[in-house]
Amino acid sequence: MKASRNPCTHGVQQEKEWKGQGMNTAAKAARAGDKVLSILAIVLMVTMLAFGGYSLWDTYITMSGAFLGRDLLKYKPSVENPEDTRLSLEELLKINPDTRGWITIDGTHIDYPMVQGKDDLEYVNRDVTGEFSLSGSIFLSAYNKADFSDPYMLTYGHHMDNGGMYGDVMEYIDKDYFDKHLTGNLFMPDGRARKMEVFAAIECDAYDRMIYQVEGKKGHIMELVEYLKKNSTNFRDIGLKESDQIMSLSTCVSLETNGRVVLFARVNP
Repeated sequence: MKASRNPCTHGVQQEKEWKGQGMNTAAKAARAGDKVLSILAIVLMVTMLAFGGYSLWDTYITMSGAFLGRDLLKYKPSVENPEDTRLSLEELLKINPDTRGWITIDGTHIDYPMVQGKDDLEYVNRDVTGEFSLSGSIFLSAYNKADFSDPYMLTYGHHMDNGGMYGDVMEYIDKDYFDKHLTGNLFMPDGRARKMEVFAAIECDAYDRMIYQVEGKKGHIMELVEYLKKNSTNFRDIGLKESDQIMSLSTCVSLETNGRVVLFARVNP
């Protein structure tokens, strides 16, 4: 007689085969999962590198754009030659009728043409030619007269970490820097180079009405001077009078949304 098949042994063997197949399937799934994770990691790494590279490139372009190229530097005015200054600014006026003059603070990076928009946002992200630029322009407040005849003249410029635009205004918080950079020039379209004398640097916020309210300063110049004497980080007495003209150079403080540093100078006739 043939030996009967043991149903229990057969069931155990089948169970082992099923378990083996299950383990093989799990191992294959694990290997596939590892490959997917590796691919995702590579894709993520490449994406991060690409983004980092773009950020560096974008920062470089923004910072580079904060300084004038040769195409604009050729219009830089001359203290020694008023006629050259007049002709240079006439050329800039042809390029952009919003040009008002050129400002230079000796020993700093502040050496730019100055424009004026229809409001105080127009040149925040536009260069002196009117093209889009994250570094913007140096501009005279829209609330000031275009001919720089107001008693108080407010100007703006971005704070660039490389010192471009009004980045060097931040340096005036330091007393040694303040004491060593006290002169400059405001070049006018008629060829005049009006001497500027720095006398104060203040840390404030964007809502300081004494500084950011341009209108109504006629007859109140000494009120502003007294305010600066009491509240400025650095101040020097240069014998200011009510009949003097004052120009402020305002820039943002990077770490503070509303923080500002403002430099003040007397503008001589």
